[in-house]
Amino acid sequence: MKKSVVLAFSGGLDTSYCAKYLSENLGYDVHAVTVNTGGFSKEEEQELKMKAEKLGVSSYTFIDAVESYYNECVKYLIFGNVLKNNTYPLSVSAERTVQAQNIAKFAQKIGAAAIAHGSTGAGNDQVRFDLIFQIMCPGVEIITPIRDRSLSREEEILFLKNHGYEMNFEKAQYSINKGLWGTSVGGKETLTSKYNLPEEAFPSQVIKTQPSDLVIEFKNGEIIGVNGGQFSHPVLAIQKIEELAKVYGIGRDIHVGDTIVGIKGRVGFEAAAATVIIKAHHLLEKHTLSKYQQTIKSQLADWYGNWLHEALFLDPVMRNIEVFFNDSQKSVNGKVFITLHPYRFVLNGIESENDLMSAEFGSYGEANLAWTGDDVKGFTKVLSNSLSIYHQINKTT
Repeated sequence: MKKSVVLAFSGGLDTSYCAKYLSENLGYDVHAVTVNTGGFSKEEEQELKMKAEKLGVSSYTFIDAVESYYNECVKYLIFGNVLKNNTYPLSVSAERTVQAQNIAKFAQKIGAAAIAHGSTGAGNDQVRFDLIFQIMCPGVEIITPIRDRSLSREEEILFLKNHGYEMNFEKAQYSINKGLWGTSVGGKETLTSKYNLPEEAFPSQVIKTQPSDLVIEFKNGEIIGVNGGQFSHPVLAIQKIEELAKVYGIGRDIHVGDTIVGIKGRVGFEAAAATVIIKAHHLLEKHTLSKYQQTIKSQLADWYGNWLHEALFLDPVMRNIEVFFNDSQKSVNGKVFITLHPYRFVLNGIESENDLMSAEFGSYGEANLAWTGDDVKGFTKVLSNSLSIYHQINKTT
């Protein structure tokens, strides 16, 4: 009886090679699984199924994980206003974690002897997949033909052709990875430290030039409305914001970061919805959270984003931080008013019953209703006392 292997299947050259190699050369029953985190349409889902069947896999499964992706991960990236290196909304990092977990659960379900993925030995994804699989499926063999055999693209194509499989083997000028929380874009420019991506590299082109207004409504930190329309799940609201903002070319940038495997890397991305939502949510928090809530939360958010990027999503400390994030959002309610322009957007302001910038307590720089001038004199004297002593003792001549 053949042993079974679960293959994380994207339909590209690498995972197509893996499907054939695992069955033809290693003799496995191959169960191909695609996990959708927002990157596939219904038409693409059918195309993937046809590709997998053409490759002769024993079974093909398409898992729609978009809502669970939001519930388990994206929600906390919004709550934390997480931008890696103040730039990148961790689009691919977050996706791989959720995809790997779903693959592992499927392998557990069918009692697979092995799990396989098509990562090379050069990037972050190999670590993300391996680590999740090792934690969730201890003792199950992890097979990575592309990495282990150090295969070139030409070798993979020749192998598939020799086994009677034809596909469009032409390499796209830019590699695109689309998901709910953003689309990564890689090309020859991102392999340098100097060059930016050209306009045509981005999947979404600028087709709207006149400004338009956008209103995002939050309740307990989650999006419930866009331009007056209500949504049954925040995923639908995110998709609506993406639709409205991407036509302006908003959310484009290049992230420069430290990879898990110890080298510097650049990746282009477009993340219209993620960029607008994070900035809008952060503005609302500035009005509705206390000074030290914001201070502590920004520190925890840095850790949360770093651990997610470094493949440590299953560390229990992440669940601890999520509890804090959830609790911090009780007063993050209201509307954020935004104007969209080509390549940029303006946060105009907010409206909230929880707004701590209330005229009831005075107006900054104009008038106060909670203290007197003499109160400030005494407060300042006490506040300066320790520093005054320090500088008197440590006078320099």
